[in-house]
Amino acid sequence: MHKETLEDIGEKELINRLRKFMPKNQALDDCALINTKNNDLLINNDSLVENIHFNDLTILPKDLGWKAVVSNISDLLSSGSKKTIGITISLILPAKTEWLWVEELYQGINKALKKYGGIILGGDCSKGNQKAISITAFGIQGELKLRRDACKPGEIILTTGIHGLSKLGFMIQSKINFDNNISLNERIISKSIEHFCRPQVYPNFLKNLLKTRSNKKINKLGCTDSSDGLFQAVQDLAIASKCKAILNYEKIPKDKDWPKGDKWDEYYFFGGEDYELVFSLPKKWATNLIRLDKNINEIGYFANGEPSVGFKENKKDVLLENKPFKHF
Repeated sequence: MHKETLEDIGEKELINRLRKFMPKNQALDDCALINTKNNDLLINNDSLVENIHFNDLTILPKDLGWKAVVSNISDLLSSGSKKTIGITISLILPAKTEWLWVEELYQGINKALKKYGGIILGGDCSKGNQKAISITAFGIQGELKLRRDACKPGEIILTTGIHGLSKLGFMIQSKINFDNNISLNERIISKSIEHFCRPQVYPNFLKNLLKTRSNKKINKLGCTDSSDGLFQAVQDLAIASKCKAILNYEKIPKDKDWPKGDKWDEYYFFGGEDYELVFSLPKKWATNLIRLDKNINEIGYFANGEPSVGFKENKKDVLLENKPFKHF
């Protein structure tokens, strides 16, 4: 008799089954919310595992340290964190790991904390067969609560930045051969490697949201980040909010040198590790924000209907046959 494995059920179903061990809705977002007398706390944990998320060929330890911090701050920000208090770090390392590798990892960690805020609060070390970095980050909940289940029909879907570049950077660093008819110039090669090795987040995002808010009574918005890809981010919002997402392919922001074709659309929508924010706003608020911040683009809208993702252009629905990144 075949015993069910994690490969059989996948990451999303694993999380869904683990929910029964937690309070209601505890696993709905990446961050946990802890209510306290003074400031409510947001807590997030993210792990990077050797040969799954990184290896010595694709990324330097300094860049890996930076990325480990940013992946956590991105989750805090996508829940509405106004300040990062600090992080704890758990390391699993083979005994033959060179000290220089660890030192440079922490240099990258400190550089990211210096830019985005927070300190190292502590952690743990253990021996293992392959390297793994697990960071728990602590932030303070801001005035606006950003949650996956807060999107509403009629709201505009927006995203920060451009997707797909991190995937391209990973492929370049991994020495993957492209089709002979694809020619990448030095600008997009350099930009993609930078996006993969040194992703950025948007510390002014919450300030700009508050500055452009047209209805002061609204204090909860639908939001997540695109660490698992743009499609997965939109799908997570649609499922949590119980509404249908309609994407407008013609409005999707792409790098000016991004190649055309179905395969490159797949890299764009399913690549992951872009750490951009994907969220929804009432139309007037969305218009105000886009006018203020040129890095934010409208990409679709939410409507009544079965939780799902579709394209305004039906011919693009073939993209949905692709599968998001799987951890198992």
